[in-house]
Amino acid sequence: MPDAFQKESTLDRFFNRLMGRALRLGFAPGYMRLLEVRGRKSGKTFTTPVNVLDFNGRRWLVAARGDTAWARNARAAGHVCLRRGSSSESLVVRELADADKPEVIKAFLDRFKSQVQRFFDVPAGSPADAFLATASRTPVFELIAGA
Repeated sequence: MPDAFQKESTLDRFFNRLMGRALRLGFAPGYMRLLEVRGRKSGKTFTTPVNVLDFNGRRWLVAARGDTAWARNARAAGHVCLRRGSSSESLVVRELADADKPEVIKAFLDRFKSQVQRFFDVPAGSPADAFLATASRTPVFELIAGA
């Protein structure tokens, strides 16, 4: 069975570790957070840097690489913690249905094009309906306060 996500390269792992350290210290772009989520099998807490999208008055996480471990764990747990420096925020996650994803995926790609374009077949700036085929393989979570 092929992977349902694009694996990190060695360079990606290096930069994710570097950004993780920067986020722990509070030094990173304002849209980045360190995502903490409990493993669905191990129960261990896993962390990874993520880009949080502010769009239409809501906050979103988009798994650009596909159905990654953090996306599967967030889906199973139903909540995540976002950290930056000494501040943390516990949030409920609500996964969107495929039909509701295209506008959010488009906004995510348009906002973070330089970082995530390589994970999408559809170019940034395309109309939202161009992302319909991508929606089924791109987990999208709304972040809701109150976890």
